[in-house]
Amino acid sequence: MAMWRYRIGLSVASLMLAMNAEVWAGDVGTQESATGTAVIDESDHSAPVDYGYGPGVRKKPAASTARALATPLAATTSATAASSASVPTGGSTANTQGVFGAPVSWPIIGLHEVLLPDGRVMNYGTDETGQQGAQFVYDIWDPTMGTGEDSHLTLPNGTGTDIFCSAQSVLPNGEVLITGGDATVKGVRNYSTEQAEIFSPSTNELRPIGSMTYARWYPTAIDRPNGEVVILGGRQDFDIDAPTPEIYNASTGWRTLAGASSVPALGFPDGNWYYPKAFLMSSGKIFVLGNWTYTYSLNPNGNGSITQLASQVLPGDYQLPSIMYAPGKVLSLRQNKKVDLVNINNNPPVVTTTADMDQMRYWANATVLADGKVLVTGGSSVANELTDVAYSAQIWTPSKGTWTTAASASKPRLYHSIALLLPDGSVLTGAGGAPGPVNNLNAEIYYPPYLYKKNGSGQPAPRPTILSASSSVGVGKTLTATVGTSDTINRVTMVRTGSVTHSFNPDQRFIPVSFTQSGQTISVTVPSNSNVALPGYYMLFVFKNGIPSVAKIVHVTL
Repeated sequence: MAMWRYRIGLSVASLMLAMNAEVWAGDVGTQESATGTAVIDESDHSAPVDYGYGPGVRKKPAASTARALATPLAATTSATAASSASVPTGGSTANTQGVFGAPVSWPIIGLHEVLLPDGRVMNYGTDETGQQGAQFVYDIWDPTMGTGEDSHLTLPNGTGTDIFCSAQSVLPNGEVLITGGDATVKGVRNYSTEQAEIFSPSTNELRPIGSMTYARWYPTAIDRPNGEVVILGGRQDFDIDAPTPEIYNASTGWRTLAGASSVPALGFPDGNWYYPKAFLMSSGKIFVLGNWTYTYSLNPNGNGSITQLASQVLPGDYQLPSIMYAPGKVLSLRQNKKVDLVNINNNPPVVTTTADMDQMRYWANATVLADGKVLVTGGSSVANELTDVAYSAQIWTPSKGTWTTAASASKPRLYHSIALLLPDGSVLTGAGGAPGPVNNLNAEIYYPPYLYKKNGSGQPAPRPTILSASSSVGVGKTLTATVGTSDTINRVTMVRTGSVTHSFNPDQRFIPVSFTQSGQTISVTVPSNSNVALPGYYMLFVFKNGIPSVAKIVHVTL
């Protein structure tokens, strides 16, 4: 009976949301880029829905895709991470460009995606019609079950909080902290909320945990080695920013960093409030990369403090991605196709440039691959418009400082699109819309060149295997893994599980690690600096002749 109540309740909620879409749209205005150009109209919900087969074409049943279960899905252990479906056969360029799989339907526009410690992906953002708002449902995708309807568990959000446009971060215990989000006031969407929630992978449940000091819409969450999470930026209201950071501690709750309050760094000027591009430095301070030219160092200790640095970057924009591609090294797409490299290991940080991008890619996503290269997917030359859409991916090689054109996707991935590295070494790309020219209730999986034979046959390469691995390891300690009998390993990497939204993934970080091999046993040494090997959950990859294994997810502890 409970299952039927759930299905009926969801159907009514979705219907009400669709009926009230015009009312909810309101007159919320537009956002502005650092250059002052109006780029996003959050009130535009008129775009067609694409379930993966073209706008308006729906090949799956019209009924709700949600699966209501009496008990939660059984979670796999952290040492046995989920892997996606088999690598598809590609063409003659698969070993140099990779392959995009065919588009698949998705229950929602998952513009927030979090890789869980058990290898599943928690995502949220809209309802099942592609309308803004995550107050009704959230979704959990199990890659071990493929990409069909049964691979998704779509559940009701019973917290009463609309977590659309929030920040998300995986806590030391494997739960997901979700901070801020959306609120509707007198029928108008996109106000802010101070509420915070936690998602539990063991129960698949979302629960409220109380309020932050400040309401925040579009904040960034940065993890600290001690398990605390620093919340930066966002806005409190349409004309009130939130320049004062605050910290979540699971034991003591919230505290503000009044000494680190900064309107230039985290407020409305230059759009720096908008999911601030921030990264934990090896010193424990937080580097804030401004959307225009300025950079900042934020000290989260005590009452907090913030300093503008002498290091300046090229003009950028909040609609362009930045990512930490190696310990203390940040790649940032800027205006005019320029790309900055910022070494934040230096004091002050050293800024250099690398090769230009192929085109402007507003709302692209940057993802660190298992081998340390950077994949850039999606975007267009005009923000959130179908003008010069970048269907082809680009791969940046750090050792060469060059970009390579990779395979082409089938769907435009613009505002609210995502990309997320999975434990099998592939990349989930998807979403986009709400608002946008197309509401993408679909996804495409990208299979990088390292998954294919080097002979140009397009055949998937045989992969080394990790038979078992330590489920947890301390910072500076050694973990062990057992590999296949014929696997001579020549490289080991660790990639922190990611959480991505709005073209930014602050959780992901790539760590090349030293190792030794004795027979089938691999001994891997984790870096001793907890600000580098930031405690959390990591995908452990072993390589044989440039081909990665399916990862095991290992918990790095303080």
